[in-house]
Amino acid sequence: MLSLAGKVLTRNAICGRNALIQELATAAGASRSYHIACGNRNDRPATTALKLQNKFISPITAAVLVRNISTDEAGRSALETIPEPPPIPAAPEISEIVSNLAANGEPTFASLGLGGWSPVGIVQNCMEFLHVTCDLPWWGVIAIGTVCVRLVLFPLVIASQRNAAKMNNHMPQMQVLQMKMTEARQAGNSIDSARYAQEMVAFMKEKDLNPLKNMLVPLAQAPIFISFFMGLRQMANTPVESMREGGLFWFTDLTVCDQFYALPVITSITMFLTIELGTDSARMSAQNMQMVRYILRAMPLFIFPFTINFPGAILCYWACSNFFSLLQVGFLRIPKVRDYFKIDRLVTHNPEALPMKKKKFTEGMKDSWTNMKITRELEERARIDEITFQKAGKGPLVKTYKYDPTAPRPSSNTISAKKR
Repeated sequence: MLSLAGKVLTRNAICGRNALIQELATAAGASRSYHIACGNRNDRPATTALKLQNKFISPITAAVLVRNISTDEAGRSALETIPEPPPIPAAPEISEIVSNLAANGEPTFASLGLGGWSPVGIVQNCMEFLHVTCDLPWWGVIAIGTVCVRLVLFPLVIASQRNAAKMNNHMPQMQVLQMKMTEARQAGNSIDSARYAQEMVAFMKEKDLNPLKNMLVPLAQAPIFISFFMGLRQMANTPVESMREGGLFWFTDLTVCDQFYALPVITSITMFLTIELGTDSARMSAQNMQMVRYILRAMPLFIFPFTINFPGAILCYWACSNFFSLLQVGFLRIPKVRDYFKIDRLVTHNPEALPMKKKKFTEGMKDSWTNMKITRELEERARIDEITFQKAGKGPLVKTYKYDPTAPRPSSNTISAKKR
């Protein structure tokens, strides 16, 4: 470290004059060792002390006063102990680096904390396998994965369509029993209501009808949709770097939402068409299913404000699933296809000839609410009757007379004091 250094350089004194700064050396102390570097290369004297005749120092080419870095100002050694050099960080092994890379050179999902044996992890592992093995872009991986899952669920769709066709063909008989059951319920006649309900169950069993079969596909698709939704969201949030350029057309970055709002609009429209055309379930024409149908119709409008913030990967999967549903319903409407899968031909009923007329939205909502209210009142009445019956059987006797007939009466032989 330089404690004192001086330079004096002028262009007028490049004529070979040499000088030594005695005042600086005297002020620095005798214990210090200084060296003067002069500008004259031909005449470089050793470190000597020269007396200056004048008070002022004549200009020199360059003079540098340097102190040895191994001593401090008192002349003691500044480096008493030399510290040990810092340890060299160990470089990762080549095998560890290679194990964290997939065959295409991208980081594996395991190194990113994705995958596993949960339903979400299995979906992510399958998509990683398609992306790495088949060298497909992510939009192609999502589309192929959606088609494969929907093909696996196709047998359930066939069973649902068979049941839906049978229920549609036997709709008039079912509506007659349902109207009788509704009238008995509204009149408060629980006996007739239970009798007609029993007739409805017997009729459906005879014709091999089951309303729950219409919900097979939605119930099976729910966990799959949730697994795809959570898996793609985790992949977009991590993020998987290759997904930033794995999109198509205007949505090239699948980790962010669609800035043009085109994917949310497409998803909502295709979802509405899927529900309206009855892709995966029967037509909900029964009176007790009208409210469910209205809720499903309003669902695309309800979820639209939320879908605009979803990543492009999720909306890509959702839109592909809806398009597949539309193609599926068009395919199953072909007569030869229905005959091949043993699906009954749909009978077109005249709306005017049906016992139950088609109602508007407000009327259907009012009737559904009225039926729910009457059903709740009947259940409450039955509960109160049960409580009253239990109290009458186990509780104390209710006094309905002025005197106790079980109390002992006075004997007739005894003569009162008044008669005496």
